[in-house]
Amino acid sequence: MKAHMITYGCQMNEYDSHLVQSQLVSFGADLVDSIDEADFVLVNTCAVRGKPVDKVRSLLGQLRKVKSQRPLVVGMMGCLAQLEEGQQMARKFEVDVLLGPGSLLDIGTALESNGRFWGLQFKDELHEHIPPSPQGKLQAHLTIMRGCDHHCTYCIVPTTRGPQVSRSPDDILRELDLQLAAGVQEVTLLGQNVNAYGVDGGARLAGYPSFADLLRMVGRSGVKRIKFTTSHPMNFTEDVAAAMAETPAVCDFVHLPVQSGSSRVLRRMAREYSRETYLGHIAAIKKHLPNVVLATDIIVGFPGETEEDFQETLSLYDEVGYDSAYMFIYSPRPGTPSYKHFEDLPRELKTERLQRLIVKQKEWSKLRNATKVGTVQEVLLRGDAHSEGFLEGHTRGNHPTVVPKAFGAEGAGVYPVLIGHSTPHMLYGQIVDADGQPLPEIPRLEAQAAALISPLQMA
Repeated sequence: MKAHMITYGCQMNEYDSHLVQSQLVSFGADLVDSIDEADFVLVNTCAVRGKPVDKVRSLLGQLRKVKSQRPLVVGMMGCLAQLEEGQQMARKFEVDVLLGPGSLLDIGTALESNGRFWGLQFKDELHEHIPPSPQGKLQAHLTIMRGCDHHCTYCIVPTTRGPQVSRSPDDILRELDLQLAAGVQEVTLLGQNVNAYGVDGGARLAGYPSFADLLRMVGRSGVKRIKFTTSHPMNFTEDVAAAMAETPAVCDFVHLPVQSGSSRVLRRMAREYSRETYLGHIAAIKKHLPNVVLATDIIVGFPGETEEDFQETLSLYDEVGYDSAYMFIYSPRPGTPSYKHFEDLPRELKTERLQRLIVKQKEWSKLRNATKVGTVQEVLLRGDAHSEGFLEGHTRGNHPTVVPKAFGAEGAGVYPVLIGHSTPHMLYGQIVDADGQPLPEIPRLEAQAAALISPLQMA
């Protein structure tokens, strides 16, 4: 079997895709890079917002056309596959294999049931459900829990992924050891609500550490950099900030979704905290991590949001001073309380507010990024940038960074970088030696340099 996977959505979906790909390889399948080469195409879906759902709908329509021209088995997995909306889509577009987020290890059974074996040798378990580590990569994701026990009125996750289930610390550390043996230097701990780890259904699990203690445990493993996502403000204790400060491997980067700066809107969202409570968490984080890089999620145009409510979101952005933000227009999702009970705002109003928030975000990102100019940052360079002769990566604070290739630093690795220029969305610098002196750059064509410099001049 020649299999091709297409993934939409969050880092958790990327991790799930890696898990399923590992199983397919263990069965004897070959992974290929395009639909044209494949006889099995598996689409990992996201249902949190309407846009990724529309992308899946369009893709399934294209795959149905391919199926009419040659033999092809099409599968759909992930959050959308769990919903009636996705199941109706699957019937309409003649999807052959359907897997919900809780059934990822059933891919072999699903293919057997479909009647297409391709000579595969199916197994019940794969490394005790631990996927093989990514080879040749410096970064890896590590799932520590699945599902969510909160019930925000706009969110479909509790329906698609179910209640929170924390993974055992032994399994987490065993997978981490495999990743480190494969050369991973930066690991991102994943979960719908990582800082609630070990407290499933409101009760502390016997023998499970708190999330703060898990950070300390992972920090003692020898991994060079630790990040985590996503956190819920209701579960972000000061002990987590203290653990970050005490554990050198943990990056000074916190992604703490606020969703709205208005306490009234937060109540309608059932977020379980107020503006004041959230700002208290930010103050505790800054107390322990004075140089913290802060990111957030914001939903614009939630049903019932007034101009006054939106102004409170803008003022909260100024009060916190975020480095970056993921900003979304409210997307009504069938099956959520807000879809059932609240009236959506006009699209034009939501779009106009989003544009104002984007302006605010760019102002702060430009200001915060400018403070990095003239400093030396530890940058994990993943490999070639879009412009030939350059490498791209990110700092410990998650700032995207581009540098020219230098002698002794031609490829992926973790390097000190002197930042020479910044824009709202990018840092630019040079790799330096232990004394802070720039390494000699590898010569490149003027056209290559111009392709990178021209957007700087525009910025």
